[in-house]
Amino acid sequence: MASKTPAAKTPARKAPAKKAAPATAAPASVPDIGRVDPDTLAALMRADHGDPFAVLGMHHTGVALVMRALLPTAERVELLDVHGRCLCELTRQGDSDLFTGAVPRRRNPFAYRLRVQWRAHDGQPAHTTELEDPYRFPALITETDIYLLAEGTHHRPYEWLGAHLNTVDGVAGTRFAVWAPSARRVSVVGNFNQWDGRRHMMRLRHECGVWEVFVPQVGEGDLYKFEILGADGAVHSKADPFAFRAEIRPQTASVVQRLLPGVAISEQRQRANALDAPISVYEVHLGSWKRNGDGEWLTYRELAEQLVPYVRDMGFTHIELLPIHEHPFDGSWGYQPTGLYAPTSRFGTPWDFRAFVDAAHEAGLGVILDWVPAHFPTDAFGLANFDGTHLYEHADPREGFHQDWNTLIYNFGRSEVRNYLVGNALYWIERYGIDGLRVDAVASMLYRDYSRKHGEWIPNKDGGRENLEAIEFLRRVNHIVGTQRPEAMTVAEESTAFPMVTRPPSPDLQSGGLGFHFKWNMGWMNDTLSYFARDPLYRKYHHDQIRFSLMYAFSENFLLPLSHDEVVHGKGSLLQKMPGDEWQKFANLRAYYGFMWGHPGKKLLFMGCEFGQSTEWNAAASLPWHLLDQPLHRGLQRLVRDLNAVQRHYPALHQQDVSPDGFAWISHADAEHSVLVFERRAANGQRVVVISSLTPVVHRGWRIGVPTAGVWRELINTDLTVYGGSGIGNGLMHSEPIAWHDQAQSITVTLPPLATLMLVCD
Repeated sequence: MASKTPAAKTPARKAPAKKAAPATAAPASVPDIGRVDPDTLAALMRADHGDPFAVLGMHHTGVALVMRALLPTAERVELLDVHGRCLCELTRQGDSDLFTGAVPRRRNPFAYRLRVQWRAHDGQPAHTTELEDPYRFPALITETDIYLLAEGTHHRPYEWLGAHLNTVDGVAGTRFAVWAPSARRVSVVGNFNQWDGRRHMMRLRHECGVWEVFVPQVGEGDLYKFEILGADGAVHSKADPFAFRAEIRPQTASVVQRLLPGVAISEQRQRANALDAPISVYEVHLGSWKRNGDGEWLTYRELAEQLVPYVRDMGFTHIELLPIHEHPFDGSWGYQPTGLYAPTSRFGTPWDFRAFVDAAHEAGLGVILDWVPAHFPTDAFGLANFDGTHLYEHADPREGFHQDWNTLIYNFGRSEVRNYLVGNALYWIERYGIDGLRVDAVASMLYRDYSRKHGEWIPNKDGGRENLEAIEFLRRVNHIVGTQRPEAMTVAEESTAFPMVTRPPSPDLQSGGLGFHFKWNMGWMNDTLSYFARDPLYRKYHHDQIRFSLMYAFSENFLLPLSHDEVVHGKGSLLQKMPGDEWQKFANLRAYYGFMWGHPGKKLLFMGCEFGQSTEWNAAASLPWHLLDQPLHRGLQRLVRDLNAVQRHYPALHQQDVSPDGFAWISHADAEHSVLVFERRAANGQRVVVISSLTPVVHRGWRIGVPTAGVWRELINTDLTVYGGSGIGNGLMHSEPIAWHDQAQSITVTLPPLATLMLVCD
């Protein structure tokens, strides 16, 4: 019957206590077995040992099996077998925290536990615990993954680096791994080991410069960092570059978080993100879209309940989020991220953010993330000087420091850095179901002399100004996203004339285009905003500004952005930019939106612009939703909803956005009256005629050529009274066989003041 006694009860039948012995005495049977030389002991005690796994844990010395455990603040340590039986007591070496001993009657290492009596420390009372020893577990990263990490071709390094919940030999814990090739020592520290770097020193995998350790009994929610004794001799306390979760600022620790399950490739999302799909993007800063009654942020789940239905009801097809990667400074809006793999804890957990994305998809909406591979902040707990060397960034500030933002630049020529970023792009798509990445500040990546004076930059290997390494990186990330996750899109915020941003690269990624799906049309934005800001009296002298974008509209796959950048830093709101009295400001803005939705290219509008926010955006407060109590603001909102509806339902307004077959001028030369007329075309022959009359004058009996004979009607008239306009419009318009504007037939229309019309022939 004794053999059936539950193992949990065996500690009550422990062996008789040993005779008291001097604290420094080794087991009498094998004198000094297990002790280490003074240099090794000193290295262990100051956490400066390059290979702790060679010393700590259970080892056969050739004479006996010995056990060593480094346990700061321990008073007494016993070695137990897996059934909880005490095999021997380990003795302290000198006055150090190293406990050693020979293991009786055993020759080969085996599974064991330690019973530790801890002395009172840092407010914690004396207590006794049983624990697993991390130094009894083997290396866990597979040889294949080591090879790919070393080669820099591991597409998903996040599956191995960082913190991963794991069970080894029946023991639950967390496997930690970090790339720090020049470090002298790396430890994982956290709330599970009193943040003591001597407790969990890591094993170096020399082949790839990765340090790893399995820490038993560490679970989801535990806090941790990597303590790195750098090549510079300094100790650096670093957040995990691959952390899936982080503390909310001002705290900076990483949080153990289970890797979310993968999201299957979706053909539905692939169709919704295609070049011929109706795409209208609502750009959002989650912290200031709306706040609760106490002025606090809404959570991801509250945003799923409020933001998602609003965007769906407004007719937008996608939500684009300003960066939601973990970041320390609210005022950066996320553009200075320190945790690329962690959705910010400001609004909830990773599971909460996943629920937000799922809710958007259930509502038929896509989610695009603003992604920042162009630079990273200099915060001491982040990537800067990570292992005592310039690991992620360039050493020379002429290559590695952004003067505009006081941030560091990734060393795109280093394969492991490219791996880190490419893996991050896939991570958001594969683990959260993100529909696309809008890549921030691409222009700053493409040119070595970006925002630099002569002598402040280093030419490339060919003597030019192009950043060849960054160009190859962008081609690589777009190629891998495109081949691995074909449902997702990538969008470039690129403000220069760099060629073929949205054209595919060559198979070897050494030539061709950059491979983005879309590019923000910054030229269109600048020209049209400048034009609409002018008094209509003088617009006739700047007619080229409003039509110039059609000279290059199909050189790239464009998205037309009216983004957050246009309503901050003293620029005022879009409504404030418009000239005239209040009525004219709204009329101009309505006409502008009508022109924008008629113009070739996908659409993007920043939150608040849909109802005419009257002041510039304030990231520290909610949008002024009370303005919707006023008819003009409510009318503008209704117009945007209707524009989205007609864009979605009429293929002529979206199907050939990126093809010259989708557009033709009807009249573009009437600068005197500031009138533009063009048609949009679908592949099935559907036509929509767009007319913008951009002076505060009513034109009656105005004849325009039309491409199709029949009865024409208004799809959109931005001057309707329901939008806040004067109500001047048109009934049904019958075409006449009168040639006009190089068309065989024409119609006569009434052009309202400061308005855009969209006409369709039924």
